[in-house]
Amino acid sequence: MVSISGCFSESYAEARTKFCGAAATAGGAIRSWLNPHARGPDGERLFLDTARFGPADASNMLVLISSTHGVEGHCGSGAQIAWLATGRAATLPKDTGALIVHAINPYGFAWTRRVNEDNVDLNRNFVDHDKAYPKNDGYLAIADAVLPAEWSEESKAASDRVFDSYAQKHGAYALQGAISSGQYSHPDGIFFGGAKPTWSNRTIRAIAREELGRARRVGIIDFHTGLGPFGHGELICAVPPTAKSFPRAKAWYGDELTSPEGGTSTSAIVVGIMTDAFPQELPDAEVTPVAIEYGTYPVPEVLGAVRADNWLHQRGDLASPLARELKADMKERFFPAGDKWREMVWSRADQTIGWALRGLTAG
Repeated sequence: MVSISGCFSESYAEARTKFCGAAATAGGAIRSWLNPHARGPDGERLFLDTARFGPADASNMLVLISSTHGVEGHCGSGAQIAWLATGRAATLPKDTGALIVHAINPYGFAWTRRVNEDNVDLNRNFVDHDKAYPKNDGYLAIADAVLPAEWSEESKAASDRVFDSYAQKHGAYALQGAISSGQYSHPDGIFFGGAKPTWSNRTIRAIAREELGRARRVGIIDFHTGLGPFGHGELICAVPPTAKSFPRAKAWYGDELTSPEGGTSTSAIVVGIMTDAFPQELPDAEVTPVAIEYGTYPVPEVLGAVRADNWLHQRGDLASPLARELKADMKERFFPAGDKWREMVWSRADQTIGWALRGLTAG
């Protein structure tokens, strides 16, 4: 019997070993892409790995993606490995394949960060970099509070006063949007979208073309953590309700589906998300993407951990006792310890993947 909790890993290196082993045992075709721009905290090389199952010319392709936001890879990797370890790859429907993308952001996974090696949030990087970047005047107003000169009780209290003032003036949802919807003005800040396509951006586009170019229907599930009730997996459709894929996603997931633009999601409206690459690279396919967002801790605690981690890498000492404390907190906020949360993750993932496969094969 498979130990679901044992499918989850405490480090990127452990996760990669487990994933490659589980994929090989399940008979997957494994490919690996070395990130040439970064190393792990112990100097280890960092890879994005994929495992493919099913016919090479499958009309329907299920795609499972982990670690868009680095540290959230603990969750996504565990769900992917559980899918492999429980034999699901052997039960794919006729004319259906699966592509498992493990650690699309291996730097963030290895370093316990949401961002990549360029301090870029991948879910803000998939914009058209030849056009003017989206503006975020709200972030400009609070940027100094987001990244204070030092990390102390006094500086945190001062930042909180700035945030509270902004929320009182503009509303709590506006504050969340100012902080997390994405910004392109402060490379040393949080939720930075970057000034060019990242290595992960370029690599996933190439993978999409090579591995999915023959598919007519593609269903994508991108694993995330940090928003919502503890252990609950919210199914977020990040495309506008006017997009062609929205009614398909609604048909697949029903009332479980939420929409940031529709005001039913815990997520702010975000542009430049990673899954936007797939319909762009696969214009002849029906692409239906969703994110599954697992709740962990209250949003202020999660955002506090993100801000602390950003401060640490921009202005702190990675070898200090404070660094170890902040890293442990960052990991816990996005990957809660204990079996209960992990079992909830897999139960919801298995359910959601089943819905996606039914949707893909419904014709």
